Amino acid sequence: MFVSYKWLAEYVDLTGITPDELAEKITRSGIEVEGVDVLNEGMKGVVIGHVVEKEQHPDADKLNKCQVDLGNGEIVQIICGAKNVDKGQKVAVATVGAVLPGNFKIKKAKLRGEVSNGMICSLQELGIESKLVAKEYSEGIFVFPSDVEVGADALEQLNLDDAVLELGLTPNRADALSLLGVAHEVAAILNLEVKYPEISYESTADKASNAVTVKVEATEDNPLYTAKVIKNVTISPSPLWMQTRLMAAGIRPHNNVVDITNFVLLEYGQPLHAFDYDRLGSKEILVRRAKDGEKIVTLDDQERTLTVDHLVITNGTEPVALAGVMGGANSEVQSDTKTVLLESALFDGQTIRNASKDHGLRSEASARYEKGVDPNRVLPAAERAAELISLYAGGEVLEGTVEVQSTTFEPVIVQTTVEKVNRVLGMNISAEEMKTIFERLQFGVKLDNSTITVTVPTRRGDITIEEDLVEEVARLYGYDNIPTTLPIGQAFPGKLTDYQEKRRKVRRYLEGAGLNQAITYSLTSEEKAAKYALEASELTKLALPMSEERSVLRLSLLPHLLDALKYNLARQIDQVSLYEIGSIFLTQGKDLQPLEKERLSAAVTGLWHSHSWQAEKKPVDFYVVKGIVDGLVDLLGLTKHIQYKQANREGMHPGRTAELFLGEKLVGFIGQIHPTVQKQLDLTETYVFELSLVDLLTVEVAETRFEVIPRFPSITRDIALVVNKDVVAGEIEQIITEAGGKMLKNVSVFDLYEGDRLEEGKKSVAFSLRYFDPERTLTDEDVTKAHDKVLKAVEEKVGATLRG
Repeated sequence: MFVSYKWLAEYVDLTGITPDELAEKITRSGIEVEGVDVLNEGMKGVVIGHVVEKEQHPDADKLNKCQVDLGNGEIVQIICGAKNVDKGQKVAVATVGAVLPGNFKIKKAKLRGEVSNGMICSLQELGIESKLVAKEYSEGIFVFPSDVEVGADALEQLNLDDAVLELGLTPNRADALSLLGVAHEVAAILNLEVKYPEISYESTADKASNAVTVKVEATEDNPLYTAKVIKNVTISPSPLWMQTRLMAAGIRPHNNVVDITNFVLLEYGQPLHAFDYDRLGSKEILVRRAKDGEKIVTLDDQERTLTVDHLVITNGTEPVALAGVMGGANSEVQSDTKTVLLESALFDGQTIRNASKDHGLRSEASARYEKGVDPNRVLPAAERAAELISLYAGGEVLEGTVEVQSTTFEPVIVQTTVEKVNRVLGMNISAEEMKTIFERLQFGVKLDNSTITVTVPTRRGDITIEEDLVEEVARLYGYDNIPTTLPIGQAFPGKLTDYQEKRRKVRRYLEGAGLNQAITYSLTSEEKAAKYALEASELTKLALPMSEERSVLRLSLLPHLLDALKYNLARQIDQVSLYEIGSIFLTQGKDLQPLEKERLSAAVTGLWHSHSWQAEKKPVDFYVVKGIVDGLVDLLGLTKHIQYKQANREGMHPGRTAELFLGEKLVGFIGQIHPTVQKQLDLTETYVFELSLVDLLTVEVAETRFEVIPRFPSITRDIALVVNKDVVAGEIEQIITEAGGKMLKNVSVFDLYEGDRLEEGKKSVAFSLRYFDPERTLTDEDVTKAHDKVLKAVEEKVGATLRG
């Protein structure tokens, strides 16, 4: 929002306050002033000149030799190349010695042999942006009205002796999208009164209700619509002061009627639209939702196709405006317009926002409707515009206003207490001080002991709850006055939770093992979402997905990790080891937030070790990845709690896949990607694992204790057991561990044999058993006794026999 300092001063007394001081006060009260632009900064020596003679330059076809009266009794010769310069005009003249924007200094010069004592200026040369210059002057010099005084300061006449404050408004402060709204804010800061324009005009005997009828079908989208009719208008340029104020606010002047609607929009914050009454084609205004496929040509000469989501103003049959966004070309005010129908209405912000977005149209009107306008300014704004059209376009305002209102607009009443305000702010403001602050804001306020009841005017739609009142007190009392205090109470040093600490250990371990961290999207396609999932679940679908590839929340991290492997392999990076710690999402039911669980996944392909100087290469295999998982399990102290079981899982190699169980609970799987899938994804032999990290990190385990180096020797016994081929080594190892008792400290597999020397359907698995007692030296008798229990147990439970 651009706010003219001089314009603002018409509504609130700014005597003794500079633009920079005002900007500082506004910023400290909660609305950031992003900059103060002094329009005539660095400029001087520009006056109003009168062109008394004009003739063709004798040696240049595109130059004119002008004699210009500067109002000081001196007539100077100026060479001008503007096409529109002419005798009798009053123009802006930069005299010799003048300085223009960019520190451009005007000197006496000769152009094709003719002396030029200054420069006749265009508005662009005076620092006004081209897009803000009226079309008739966009390619030439600016011509002043005939009543301006020759020799007067041209910068002052163009309102360039002003300063413009740029407000950086947050969406909730829609009230400050008008000069009167800013005036209320400034008046509250300075404890002054706001001076509203006094509206006065004469109406004709004819009634507006005889000229037009208004009907609103979409009452929810348009709860209030007013129309005034003004006849016998004369379309011409608006007054210079109005044009300059519009340009200072970033709006290009057009003609008096259109400029007046824009002027009132800036003044009151209420969008208006002027229709050419005779071009409407009927005496009826009907506000309704558009029909699917219905078309309208807007003021920018673009044909737009409408839908039922758009609100239109019609003449009873066809659209004449896209409500709250832009008018239609078929009812545009033109140079021959004689009668104007003036619209001032309240439209639903969401409906206007949708239409603005759908058609790529962003206007001053739509910006205000989107954020909300004051319903109690709809009619006053129309009256103000009618007055100005009567005054500057010679219009005759028909008596009355045609109005359709489907709801009432009552001010919001909010209560708080003195104790609540002071508790939140950490201050000790008295009840009377708070009451005074609300009175400065021109809110209705009633004080009952410590309870404050505030009646909020409709212009402040952002104040609806108790906390909003606290904020108003804080910013008007002054944020700088809030005392700085140290917190009182017990303070504790921050630290990681047990879960966070363990997760950090996991990450460090995996990176130390040679894996690189990857971060992939939580959103995926329906095809990939459920692949490799540990738990079955319905898919959680997005209501408005950006694409089919990002339409649902994932149930596994592996599909995107495999995509990352494919991406690297396609770029000749053939040794890739990736892991990811991230969330998967399990549906809990309709309208419920999905359950988020943390997973740890990894995908490895290529060579694990390549020592060329030793001619040694080690490709990734099942046991490499299992070794990584074993190390992680050991790090977490879960070695005795985790069991591996061979498994068949969709998308995994049937003979090289195992599931991990924590007790009886499935907490992950490990194995090779199925060769068919590898081929589809253009992957080399790839091994993966996915673990339920939350299960592994939240299980309670015995605290790790350090033991001294043993003083007594241990004894190792090796056994080779012949068992059926379907008996897994892990099951045998568990039996040995349970049977070995306290003296058995370690069991490990060191050999597997399947061959001709064994019976059909048999295999030999060799284990190394280490016995140890920290309190004494074991005897052969002690070890034999424990060892016999082991042999008996494996014979009884899995039919194992010692291999001879």
